[in-house]
Amino acid sequence: MKIVLDAMGGDLAPRATVQGAINALKISTNDIHIILVGDEAQIKVELGNEIPDQISIHPTTQIVTMNDKGSKVIKSKPDSSIVQGIKLVKDQKADAFISAGHTGAVMATSLFLLGRIPHVKRPALGAFIPTQKGGKILCDVGANPDAKPKHLLQFAIMASMYLDHVEDIKETKVGLINIGEEPSKGSEMYLETHQLLDKELPNFIGNVESRNLFDSEANVLVCDGFVGNTLIKFAEGWTTTFSNMIKDKIKDKIRYKAGAWLIKPALDDIQNQYDYEEHGGSPLLGINGISIVAHGSSTPKAIMNSILLAKKSSKQNLIRDISKGINKHLGAIN
Repeated sequence: MKIVLDAMGGDLAPRATVQGAINALKISTNDIHIILVGDEAQIKVELGNEIPDQISIHPTTQIVTMNDKGSKVIKSKPDSSIVQGIKLVKDQKADAFISAGHTGAVMATSLFLLGRIPHVKRPALGAFIPTQKGGKILCDVGANPDAKPKHLLQFAIMASMYLDHVEDIKETKVGLINIGEEPSKGSEMYLETHQLLDKELPNFIGNVESRNLFDSEANVLVCDGFVGNTLIKFAEGWTTTFSNMIKDKIKDKIRYKAGAWLIKPALDDIQNQYDYEEHGGSPLLGINGISIVAHGSSTPKAIMNSILLAKKSSKQNLIRDISKGINKHLGAIN
């Protein structure tokens, strides 16, 4: 299996991306080949004198920055690591693409070059949320801020397939993020979505309020991209703030420090459980190919796990089975 990695994407690139690729090969030694796309000279500096047999370099001359408009990158920077990397998947020279770079550029280029899975109206971005009960997926988290009910139905189908195939969570339950649990709550779009999901999906359990995001029975949480992006960024910010508050309080008194030392193993376990690095990136669901968007500040560990995620997504025939799931509901979608 060949996996393309945008070596220039992310705040810590190319050092973190190259090191992440090397770390992934230590875990998955014989069954993947990683193609590093980007500035050849910079990549070779990070690789050192000996390039592993399972790594090759696809040189490019342009780099996409956060100032570039995502939808224009394919024309303005055709020799960038994002465009050339996705093109390798399109030309069937690789099985999956990963980037921690410009999310908008990855989404637009993936859509243009790889296209949609047949009958998918809107590709969506799913974010895996670790929980005590195994984990959930929130979809959409930014690709579609103005989605319609039929789009949210597709998000539910695609996210359920992802949870089943990649995260190995077989019994999926779909919940609709809303401002109240009652079916009568929410905007007109959410009222219509509730009716549609209730009609089409036997595993739909109803509305889920944001306060029940982590402990709800639903493990597939559906919303439009505006709501999803706001939720996921609030969660990231609150986690950081809460952690800093605890650290500041511990410094106040000696007995706090003593108590913190005793519970440190438990705190470390919780931190590891909710650490985005443990999971890697987020899949672009609905794209006719494996395209993974990693966090902009991805470390080598996050890049490594994104590579393993891409490998599993391809191996488990995620694209094929999303297509099958969509085809079962064509009447409601068209």
